[in-house]
Amino acid sequence: MKTRRLGNSQLNVSAIGLGCMGLSYGYGPAVDRADGIALIRNAFERGVNFFDTAEAYGQGANEELLGEALAPVRNQVVIATKFGFKNGDTAQGLDSRPERIREVADAALKRLRTDCIDLFYQHRVDPDVPMEDVAGAVKDLIAEGKVKHFGLSEAGVDSIRRAHAVQPVAALQSEYSLWWREPERTVLPILEELGIGFVPFSPLGKGFLTGAIGVDTTFGSNDFRSIVPRFSPEALQANQALVELLGAIAAGKGATPAQIAIAWLLAQKPWIVPIPGTTKLHRLEENLGAEAVVLADADLRRIDEALAKVKIEGNRYPPALQARVGR
Repeated sequence: MKTRRLGNSQLNVSAIGLGCMGLSYGYGPAVDRADGIALIRNAFERGVNFFDTAEAYGQGANEELLGEALAPVRNQVVIATKFGFKNGDTAQGLDSRPERIREVADAALKRLRTDCIDLFYQHRVDPDVPMEDVAGAVKDLIAEGKVKHFGLSEAGVDSIRRAHAVQPVAALQSEYSLWWREPERTVLPILEELGIGFVPFSPLGKGFLTGAIGVDTTFGSNDFRSIVPRFSPEALQANQALVELLGAIAAGKGATPAQIAIAWLLAQKPWIVPIPGTTKLHRLEENLGAEAVVLADADLRRIDEALAKVKIEGNRYPPALQARVGR
């Protein structure tokens, strides 16, 4: 697989990474440990060298899974993890105090079976801790050799500028896809200005853009999508027009809707590296196949023109979670 450089950093990663959250958290029960390890190792064998996790994904369980899976090839991969929630539990709220950041780093190093974290993100901006203190804490960890690069997740323009002034931000991670294009308004311009890479999570719209989710699909109580307005029956019905559009474009390119969605992201900027997640090997293979799908300027114009006629229904987060975004 081809590689991409995240902004002005020295992080060269596979053009498509692997978001590992769903193996342990967020989309139903955790997968069997052996199956999770097998999927991660299959991704590596297929050219993926960029793996994303967080303390909050199962309160460390996902980091442990990733650490075991990648231990044999640790020097050949880039591992990103995150800090920012009290006790690693999203339900307990935010905590980015410098002393907590250090605790999370030390615990993550053990769980990941490594002596250095390649990319350490603040999971969400903490309004109770000045961004300068957060960036300063990570800067200290970089000076000590425990962290290589600093990242932010779902941060707004002001936070990005303030953090970058203290410790250069290598990458911003936020949701971005054909059905969530909000970053194009203010985020992408500042990333380009400052030389910061962009790592879109949920590039397949939490599974919706694959075409596998229909109007009758239901989600269990331990599936995050059960509380997301965009996955209500009414929104699913209204948003089928987008899936139909993707299907038509995919058919003309000999690809799948998921591959078109990922290829579209890759075509936006050379410093964008999407991290689709999956628990299934055949979906992994499908997602990675997107790298070979070439969208010409005419294809991109057609997609933009068609999208302009589709109104996406439903918010992407319930109000309490949306309040954590864009600070």
